[in-house]
Formats: sequence, C-alpha cells, structure tokens
Amino acid sequence: MKDSIAMTFLTSFNKTLRMQVPSPKTPVDAQAVNSAMDAIVAANVFVTANGRIVKKVSATYNTSDSSPIALT
Repeated sequence: MKDSIAMTFLTSFNKTLRMQVPSPKTPVDAQAVNSAMDAIVAANVFVTANGRIVKKVSATYNTSDSSPIALT
C-alpha cells in the first residue's frame, strides 16, 4: 500500500500548486497537516514559475493498494 498527503496551495499568480508528502505518519492528524500548511504559507520560501505560495486550498490523504492477480 502506498499512502501520501497531497496539499494544494494558491500562488501569487492565482494558480494552484500541489505538494505531495509520501508515506505520512498514520493515523493522519488533520490539525498537524493544517499547521504544516500554515507554516509553509507563512515561511514564504517556495518560489515557483507560477509565483509564491500565498494561501492553502485543500489537503487530501490518498491511499492505493494493489494485489497481484494470478493469471493462468
């Protein structure tokens, strides 16, 4: 199983930016994710081609599980 947290932010050019954190500690603490996103916005250190991060938009916890299928 592969787990990740996807955090979506708004940039100064009104574009969305998505950051993904692989293999997060579980169970996922929504308040910790919220605080981390606030810290990312406040730090103002990420500069992309689409501008600086200015606002948090959303966060999702994603899982994918795969099982092999026996072929005959």
